[in-house]
Amino acid sequence: MSTPSRTSIRFTSRSLADGREIIYVDEPGTPERTAEDPRPVEPRVESGELRHDALVDDWVAVAAHRQHRTFMPPKDECPLCPAGHGSVPSEIPEKDYQVVVFENRFPSYAVTSVGADAPDPTGIFGTRPAVGRCEVVCFTSDHESSFKDLPVERVRTVIDTWAQRTEALGAIPEVEQVFAFENRGREIGVTLPHPHGQIYAYPYVPDRTKALLEAARRHHERTGRLLGADILAAERADGSRVVVSGTHWTAYVPFAARWPVEVHLAPHRDVPDLVALDDDERDELAVIYRDLLGRLDRYYVAEDGSPVKLPYIAAWQQAPARVGRDVSRLHLQLMSVLRGPGRLKFLAGSESGVGGWVNDVAPERAAARLREVAP
Repeated sequence: MSTPSRTSIRFTSRSLADGREIIYVDEPGTPERTAEDPRPVEPRVESGELRHDALVDDWVAVAAHRQHRTFMPPKDECPLCPAGHGSVPSEIPEKDYQVVVFENRFPSYAVTSVGADAPDPTGIFGTRPAVGRCEVVCFTSDHESSFKDLPVERVRTVIDTWAQRTEALGAIPEVEQVFAFENRGREIGVTLPHPHGQIYAYPYVPDRTKALLEAARRHHERTGRLLGADILAAERADGSRVVVSGTHWTAYVPFAARWPVEVHLAPHRDVPDLVALDDDERDELAVIYRDLLGRLDRYYVAEDGSPVKLPYIAAWQQAPARVGRDVSRLHLQLMSVLRGPGRLKFLAGSESGVGGWVNDVAPERAAARLREVAP
């Protein structure tokens, strides 16, 4: 299947009525984007503050304005459909689009913040402005579609979009971590069913990334090798949890998977982030990633024999923007809270109380099922 020349992918930056940036990502032959946002000019929403959680030395964003964000609107009120497709104004002024990125209207982190930079001498009640950026990435204008339904060429365009935004956001002085992800399904907490993902640019290194970085640093100091590379090599050598392997990528269920359905997808080459992937790696990623998402939707079967649409989180674990890049290694973590049709994995006492994970599904069995449902 042919892939559009990457040099011909066009990024067009425009402004919405409240000053937020919107970026159209277009494949060859697409007309120029000139539509204006018809909504009245209004002040943009500022982010709140970061509060220091001294108990675990981490930060929490307090964003009370997000309580009023749009929640599961009917199709004709979807703000992610193109202009003119619904009964309410769209966030996207054009009448159609391919891939679109825009600043979130209800941001946890934004270029302007009402938070105060007020360190606490006691180390207990410190606050900071929640400066950063939250972006929405719309994968398609088709409200009824899903990421797995995109043509391979469009998946490749999304990959290039993630990479371009990772590079651009990582260059912002206040940004320490760029996180691209997709939430799918009401069970995950999705508030807009239109196919989309998000990118968060954090002004600090979040706790999960810190843990990954610390483990990688210890391994490198002990062995001189990258932990992510050694895990990938061990999984490929064992083979019992490998789902699919190509020339540049391998997908596997991790040995100590925490979720009922969990798959990691890692490049064979040592790269810190999406920006560092070359054209061949991006081409194969588009094919394998789409393949994996299709397998997820065939993993469970309902009583009537129909496939169960799996809720999932797709999380790109990238190197931080400024620290630990020498020991970090890119990988995707795909995970689902569904442990069976109609049955959810709740993060109850053990997981939420002390972080002691219990998985009811053997990783080897999950991998076997994912191999079984190959296209």
